[in-house]
Amino acid sequence: MPRRVLTGRVTSDKMDKTVTVLVDRRVMHPLYKKFIRRSKNYAAHDEANVCKIGDAVRIEECRPISKRKTWIVVERNGAPLAVDVVAAVADAAVAG
Repeated sequence: MPRRVLTGRVTSDKMDKTVTVLVDRRVMHPLYKKFIRRSKNYAAHDEANVCKIGDAVRIEECRPISKRKTWIVVERNGAPLAVDVVAAVADAAVAG
């Protein structure tokens, strides 16, 4: 099954190796047929601590890293992060 990929903005980088990402989506109201903005915060793993507040990032679903953290940052401002860091975390997810 493919991993989910979401795009959002970094709202907090105060934690070590973790960023909070705000993901906005538009859903249609079932009765009024008007589009409504819905948003949700995700805790994502940032191994190298390179993401700063305001960065546009792409996050990908992975194995649970901690209680709240099941996403990893794979792209920052349109540029992919270091391949070795993302690959190391992905390999650890596969290994278990």
